[in-house]
Amino acid sequence: MAASFRQEFIRFAIDTKVLLFGGFKTKAGRLSPYFFNAGLFCDGNSLRQLARFYAKAISAAGVPYDMLFGPAYKGIPLVAAVAIALAEDGRNVPFSYNRKEAKDHGEGGSVVGAPLAGRALIVDDVISAGTSVRESVNLIRASNAVPAGVLIALDRMERGSGELSATQEVGQLYGMPVISIATLDDLIGFLENEKGMGPQLAAVAAYRQQYGVKNA
Repeated sequence: MAASFRQEFIRFAIDTKVLLFGGFKTKAGRLSPYFFNAGLFCDGNSLRQLARFYAKAISAAGVPYDMLFGPAYKGIPLVAAVAIALAEDGRNVPFSYNRKEAKDHGEGGSVVGAPLAGRALIVDDVISAGTSVRESVNLIRASNAVPAGVLIALDRMERGSGELSATQEVGQLYGMPVISIATLDDLIGFLENEKGMGPQLAAVAAYRQQYGVKNA
């Protein structure tokens, strides 16, 4: 199955305890039955494997791009790791990332690495409020480059203040695709086929029913 890497990613996230089940309060005040923290991919081996999953998601999406961009701070190690994974697959692409504060000495500016040019694919961990995406899009466009899309690890497919999810809002606002390694539906599909995960499946499915976006 072409997209089997999505199920493999869910298992990987559970095995590394990046994806946990229980009761977790979200920023929106909702009680979520699962918690995903990409910041816990914090050793060489797990980051290497994560980057391989990102590379597979890019390949599966088929979105044209010329370079990668990582928003500070979480996007910095991610974009470097993904560039390495793509190079190992035979595609050597430039990448850059931004500083939180512009540097007024040395090379100066707020962007480090390759010059922003052509179609830049933004690499991040998740989309919550969309702040880092907005800043990235503004930086890319200010350099006369084109934001090609956003690449994230997990799409929670959860409504924000309206009927759309954060990823749908970003896609609609900027007219670009949001690519994820896996989604909430992939997580539910994994739990459906995993023995002994009935309680987790029931809790996540109920959460999806209550807060998930429709026709996602």
